Formats: sequence, C-alpha cells, structure tokens
Amino acid sequence: MTSLPIGLDRAKKIPLATQIYAAIRAAIESGQIPFDAKLPSWRDLAAQLGVSRGTVRLAYERLIDEQLAASFGAAGTRVTERPAGSLAADGAPSTLPMPDLFHAFGAAPLAFQMGVPAQDAFPYKLWSRMLARAARHAAAAPVGYPDPRGDPDLRREVAAYLGIARGIRCGPAQVLITAGFAGALGLVLRALGLHGQRAWFEAPGFPLTRTALALGGMAVTPVPVDAEGLDVGAGVRLAPDARLAVVTPGQQAPLGTTMTLARRRALLAWAEASGAWIVEDDYLSELQLEGRAAPALASLDHGGRVLHIGTFSKTISPALRLGFLVVPSALARQFGDVAACLAPAPGAPIQRAVADFLQEGHYLRHLRRMKRLYAARRAALLDCLRAEARDVIAVQATAGMAVVTRLPDGVSDVAVAARALLAGMAPVPLSPWHVHAPAPQGLLLGVTNIDERGLAADCRRLADLVRQCEIVAMRK
Repeated sequence: MTSLPIGLDRAKKIPLATQIYAAIRAAIESGQIPFDAKLPSWRDLAAQLGVSRGTVRLAYERLIDEQLAASFGAAGTRVTERPAGSLAADGAPSTLPMPDLFHAFGAAPLAFQMGVPAQDAFPYKLWSRMLARAARHAAAAPVGYPDPRGDPDLRREVAAYLGIARGIRCGPAQVLITAGFAGALGLVLRALGLHGQRAWFEAPGFPLTRTALALGGMAVTPVPVDAEGLDVGAGVRLAPDARLAVVTPGQQAPLGTTMTLARRRALLAWAEASGAWIVEDDYLSELQLEGRAAPALASLDHGGRVLHIGTFSKTISPALRLGFLVVPSALARQFGDVAACLAPAPGAPIQRAVADFLQEGHYLRHLRRMKRLYAARRAALLDCLRAEARDVIAVQATAGMAVVTRLPDGVSDVAVAARALLAGMAPVPLSPWHVHAPAPQGLLLGVTNIDERGLAADCRRLADLVRQCEIVAMRK
C-alpha cells in the first residue's frame, strides 16, 4: 500500500478535502505514485492526517471522477493508467474556482449551507417527468440554431411571471435567458461596454459580484448599506463618475434589509441624471418569508436605466444554471446581438422543462410550499441558537433564507467555518462580504437544508467550535 506524506495547512481557506485531492493528484502526475498503486483506505488516511473519513472520501471521489483512480470495492482504491502526454505539462494540480466562496461542486448540501434550496423538499418525480418530456420535445425539434436569447415560450412565461409577482411590465422581446446570474452580469458588462468604468457595489455585498465586476475591467467602489438600503448620497460622494450600480434592493445580501421607496427613487434619479445603469440582482425573487415581497426596482423605472436579473437557482435548483435578464426595450436589439455572438442561452431541454413548470402552475405552488417550509425551519433554528449557543453566537438579523450572526471579539469567522466544514456543516463567514478592515466577524447560517431532528446537536457542535476558536484567540 502506498504511503502518502501529505501536509495540510489548516490556516488556509482552501478546504482540507481539496488539499488532500491536490496533493495526491500532484503525486500521481509527477510519477511519485505509480500506476496500479493502492491508495490507503479512507479510515487509514483519515487517521494519519487527523481528519474525518468524509473529508478523505470527498478527495477520493474527485480523483475517481477525474479518472485518476478507480474504486474496486473491498479491494480498495488504485491509481489508474494514464495515456502518455495526458497530464498537464507543468504538473500543476487543478483547484476549485473561488475556494473562499465554494467548498465543493455537485455535492449534497450540508447543514447551514447558503444559496441552495431544500434538497429533501424538491418535487423530484414531477421534475423528472417534465425533463423527460422536454428531452423528447427537443429531440423532435427542427435541426437548426435555437434563438440565442432563449426559448420563446420560456421568455414569454418569465415576462408573465414578472408582471404578476414582481410588478415589472415587460414583453418577451426584453427577456434574455442566461447561464445564471453570472451569465447575465457578464452579458451586461459586454453589451454596455463598461470596461474601464467605475461601479458602485454594496458594502457589504456578494463577493462573487465584486470579483466579477473587477474581472470585467471595472473599478469597484464599495458604497455603505444602512437600514434603508444602499446610501445613494454616499455613493455620489465616493464615486460621482460611476456608470453602474449593482444592488439587491428586494432583500439586501447579506443583511436582508429592503431598500426603502425614498432610496429607490433617489437611485433611479441618480442613474437618469448621470446616464448610469442599475443592475437589480433579484436573487430571491418573491421568496420573502414574512409578508409579501416588495415590487422590483425595475417596476419603478420609467427612464430605461434598470437591468433586472433573476435566476431559478434559489427557487428550483442551482444545477440548472439558468437565469434571466430583463433589459429596457431600447436595448433589446443590442443585447440580442451580443447574446447571439458571445453568450447564447443554455441548452433547450432545460429551458423547455422550466417553461412547462411555470406554464402549468407548478412553480408558484412550489414557491408557496417552500415559503412555509423555510419559515418553519428558520424559526426552529432561531430557537435552537437561543437554547444551545446564545453565549457565543449572537443573532443579528434574519436575511432572506439565512440567519446573520455575530461571533465573540477576536474569533475568526473564517477559522470557525473551516472547522465546521470538517464537521459536516457549511456556515458562510461574513467577513469576506466586507471590503474594508476591520470586518465584523460573523456567520451566515442558511435555513433551507437543516434537519430539525438533528438541529440542536448541530447548533451545539457549532457553538463548541466557536468556543474552541475563542480559546485559541485568547492564547495568542
């Protein structure tokens, strides 16, 4: 059996499973581990490294997925033969994109994980039937290029849904189907030619959006958020030359506040007067757990300055990679041309299935069920935090489908999140959502995938991890 001298750096933000995978892959590609060598069992390697067996299992499963290793059941896991020249020329192992934000891809959601809907409450049987029907429809469709703006039926259903649920008056010609929020934001940056311009960004705000704007060639100015939403006056003082503002007015991410009507009007007036654009990230759509969601910012836009982005990631599944972008009618042709050349809509079968899901009324019924479920799970989480962790985890706010918490002074939220991941939980550290130091230390606890039967134990384990990090901080 092959010995694996793997060094783990627990201070890094990269998950331990990723570090183990990268070390074994590098050893395979360098020839240190030869073809057909037997890797240690999950139990043996976990004991050697001082990690859980689940962490080793994740690393091994990724090696198997990439055909670097093969599982033979009781006979163990062995290194597979690689064709000559198939390895990377520099021997560098692959790493997860944005490891500070994503701990794994394609894995089942963990307790407290954000950004994913309830795994146990999704209507799998119904959805599988709709996917099969959509696949048959796509197979029988004419052999030709599909509309790069998206399936016409889906665009029509999205326009109708937005008119009812979000108060937006738009036609199908203004709707483009995109590869999620990231695809929609990329399309905006390309179509509007914003490279080299300045953008307002909410502080705190979604780290992926901040990174995306920078990668798109924009200079990003963090603008503070208060109880009324984005502080427009502060934005004008900090960056009067900005040509874009990206906001989450419905439920600010991560604090959960709803932008007031006065702030909405001020933001629209600024955009119209300065010739700037507003991207409305309506990431939760109408999935408001208390009362009815406020109308979209785009519903107030009479000057054609708001570009509205929504997705089905939080409401159906992020695995769809499906979103939509609503543009002012004057920009519809321009955006359609850019989509045709650089960012056409995703595959037809998925679009058809989602169109049917909306058209047959399943989507609104699903949202109503999820609202009730998530509200109950959030209440249960708040009760457990008060009972099991109030001395070290302070609830600051409820924000959409998450609970915002604060940690004791000196405790690193990144360190707590890393330890929690090893324990099978995935809270999100709050500090990376802030730009300026010192950033407040806290955790974002998703409510969608908690197991109420084991919730008290999960809260106790999370509190214990915070106490351990507090002891470490006091010794420094």
